[in-house]
Parts: sequence; C-alpha cells; structure tokens
Amino acid sequence: MIRHGAKLLYAWSEATVPKISIVTRKSYGGAYLVTGAKMLRTDMNYTWPSAEIAVMGADGAANIIFRGAAPEELDALKADYVERFANPLVAAQRGYIEDVIEPSTTRRRICEDLEFLQNKEEIEPWKKHGNIPL
Repeated sequence: MIRHGAKLLYAWSEATVPKISIVTRKSYGGAYLVTGAKMLRTDMNYTWPSAEIAVMGADGAANIIFRGAAPEELDALKADYVERFANPLVAAQRGYIEDVIEPSTTRRRICEDLEFLQNKEEIEPWKKHGNIPL
C-alpha cells in the first residue's frame, strides 16, 4: 500500500496540468499532502467552511496531548483543538489555501480557475528521467 501511495504522490507532484484542490470534509497529515497541498505545486487550493485541515484529527491529538485528562474534560479539549487548529480559516491565514468557498460556488470557481490556467506552462530544469519510487 505504501508503494502505491508513493507512486500516486510522485505522479501528482510531477504533473504539469492545471491542478485544483478542494477540501470538502477532512484532510489530515499525509492525506492533505497527497490530495493537493501547496508544497506539491497545486495551482489553486480551496476548502469549504465545514472542512478540517490539520496534522491529525481532534480525537487522536487530544488523546496524545492531554493524556492524563478526565474523559469529561477531554470533549472540551477536542472542541478547542478543532477551533484552534483544524479550522479552515487557520489554514487560509497561514497561506496553505487560497480561499474558503461556499459549496454553491464551487463549480463556478473551478471553471474560472481552469480558464485562468488554460495556457499554464511550467518551466522545469532539464533532467533525463525522474526517480519514481518502485
């Protein structure tokens, strides 16, 4: 499974076509990278207001960070984690996404971006061949 994931990541990062990513629900850790992070030269990144982008989910993070907390206290800590870290506005402030868009405007936004990126050209340094993970 790891080998197939590495091939997908390689193919996505080497693609020179217009790349638009929209996080509609949850995107944590490595899944965020593979599904079109800025670090992999994705042209446009958007999220819906209900989306979550974080290193890990609130359940896992709260169980690690607040290991000794009481179970009734843990729910409040999870909610605080989602508000402070998994919020799409935080990702937008840090420059990981272009905008938080309403679901009803998604199609229009994609069409506008594809029109904008129609003549996209990427200039890359010459290399004989890539180094695909086998």
